[in-house]
Amino acid sequence: MGRRTQPEIRERLLDACTDHALAHGLPDRLGPLARGTGTSARMLIYHFGTRDALLRAVLGRARQRQLDTFGDLLRARPGEDYPATLRQAWAAMTGPAGRPFLRMFGQLQRSSDLWPDFRRIATTDWLEPLAAGLRTIGREELATLLLAVIRGLLMDLDATADTTRADQAFHQFLTMLDPAPAP
Repeated sequence: MGRRTQPEIRERLLDACTDHALAHGLPDRLGPLARGTGTSARMLIYHFGTRDALLRAVLGRARQRQLDTFGDLLRARPGEDYPATLRQAWAAMTGPAGRPFLRMFGQLQRSSDLWPDFRRIATTDWLEPLAAGLRTIGREELATLLLAVIRGLLMDLDATADTTRADQAFHQFLTMLDPAPAP
């Protein structure tokens, strides 16, 4: 009689592997994940089936964490102008808490074998929160443009590590969202 899987162990391993991958990037082999989580490659295969299945699960968990975190940052807040919300969101997304996600998903952008639809999904899932926030200032039609600016600057930041220039460009773009002063 075979041993029954234990979902709580699988979930604990998935969380630990996700933490490790966010801190160190997606590994090419199971060894780094096994060592980083205090288990064996054999146990990872037992719970996830294959290396690719484990990495897809890690990517899915990391993506959900990113959606939860960044989604909260992008949500319009009562009494706060949406450009101010976006400034704070940008600082958090490009700061220490956001960098692991940017590093991991930047790595995935360059090689999408594990998640072929990632680029499409990573674009469309941010449109609604941005449109909802922009709706609060009467600029909903700019959601696609804002997303393109954010994604482009994040790719620029990933390629150059020039935080100052990317920050300045983002803040300059946000000035176009601020309502013009009344004459």
